[in-house]
Amino acid sequence: MFLAAFLAVFMGWLLKQSFNTQPWVPEEVEETAHQAPLGANAKAVALTTLLAVITSFFALIMSAYAERMELGDWIPMTEPNLLWINTGILVAASIAFQWTRNRANEGNRPMLLPGMLVTGALTIAFIAGQLTVWRMLNASGDYVTVNPANAFFFFMTGAHALHILGGMYVWSRATIRLVTGNDVEKVRQSIELCTIYWHFLLVVWLVMFGLLLST
Repeated sequence: MFLAAFLAVFMGWLLKQSFNTQPWVPEEVEETAHQAPLGANAKAVALTTLLAVITSFFALIMSAYAERMELGDWIPMTEPNLLWINTGILVAASIAFQWTRNRANEGNRPMLLPGMLVTGALTIAFIAGQLTVWRMLNASGDYVTVNPANAFFFFMTGAHALHILGGMYVWSRATIRLVTGNDVEKVRQSIELCTIYWHFLLVVWLVMFGLLLST
């Protein structure tokens, strides 16, 4: 419950900071559109709902993790040091997305594609790093079926990686639009929402990683 509350507060603050400016509203209709409530924007509402669902999902997983480790057959595993590097890469990806979002709000079209490409490369590097961790564990005999701690580790990190891959789909669409010459207004909302999603998954990972290290 504490984890769910923490993520909900963070999500609410992040959405408030990002959506107050409504950067996706075209300039020619901005004067009248700014009075519309948040619910008028379907994509913003969809993202809010998605983040609420993801929050509940990971909160339940981590709660089950904390309860399961109390049983006698639980054998704590040693997390590979590579996870620290992966964490740093994910932090860098989130920073890169925030930088790109700021350039989009400034209308700086030439800097958007480089920012998106750097963000994508860092995110792919994080996924590759996670795959390397899983292979390292398998090579050392720490299979998913060895004990419950291993099973939870693979499930939690795998679920997080899948959510990032889902975000990469939206990232790829926005990047393709930039490559094909779309103007800033047509991709600004996608960049805005992706930035929020990346920040959110970074917080989820930091909480999850902290839980794994402490147990």
